[in-house]
Amino acid sequence: MRITILGSAAGGGFPQWNCHCPRCAGLRSGSLRARPRTQSSIFVQAQEAVDGLLLNASPDLLQQIRSNPQLHASRAQRDSAIAAVLLVDGQVDHCTGLFMLRERGTPLPLWCTAPVAQDLSEGNPVLRVLSHYCGVELHEIVPDGREFSLAPPLQALRIRAHAVAGKAAPYSPNRQHGLPGDNIALTLHEGGGRLFYAPGLAEITPDLFDAMCAADLVLVDGTFWSEHEMRELGLSRASAREMGHLPQSGPGGMLAHLSRLPARTRRMLIHINNSNPILDEDSLERAQLRAAGVEVAEDGMQISL
Repeated sequence: MRITILGSAAGGGFPQWNCHCPRCAGLRSGSLRARPRTQSSIFVQAQEAVDGLLLNASPDLLQQIRSNPQLHASRAQRDSAIAAVLLVDGQVDHCTGLFMLRERGTPLPLWCTAPVAQDLSEGNPVLRVLSHYCGVELHEIVPDGREFSLAPPLQALRIRAHAVAGKAAPYSPNRQHGLPGDNIALTLHEGGGRLFYAPGLAEITPDLFDAMCAADLVLVDGTFWSEHEMRELGLSRASAREMGHLPQSGPGGMLAHLSRLPARTRRMLIHINNSNPILDEDSLERAQLRAAGVEVAEDGMQISL
């Protein structure tokens, strides 16, 4: 299985267009050793396949397609290696890119849970808009941990969906009273290599930790370093967990969980907010990650499992 990190930032990207926090300002001025990032998305292909599965459709999707030739299949006058899209939630930074796929000649195969399909039909009616263009071939994901496969040409990929604690999108009727399926994590494999993917994750339950332990690569929520970093920067009154994200530091934080994984497990953070000090490659927080054997995902990274 081949994995391409198309985008590694949280909503707004890095630098965010209107943000002048120390990290965004430092990247623009060149005073900060850091790399720009587009909004979170990955592309997964079976080892010998041309076609692949897009996991989340970022607002930066067109830039990501231009930057990654493995998405440029050219078997016909109009063609793409994106054979289907799977959404882990209905957030704007994970679904807006669906509009960019409207020129397809056939309905877009889209996999998501029932609550996400409802949000994208009513609160943010992406699916209704696409019905006036290519249309959508909708497939429901049931986040019960049972294995399923996609239709050809993606049948070699085997997937499990796990309901996780998080937040539904602000336009969702479930925003304050979440439903199972508002947010999911995924386990994907083709043959031996196994990926655990959860870009939004507010809590790690025993069952979820077992799924992480079974993976060769754990690619998980890296949004915030600390519980109150947004409040301390004056960017939000909400804490990390109130926004649906487990912070990396502190008791019960992401690093504490990652430290308990088997030694063979590759650990990587994705969906990194512009407020997070780990974006600064010279920061003490980034040094802590290196010491713990935790990587920070970069746009354009390619991984084989």
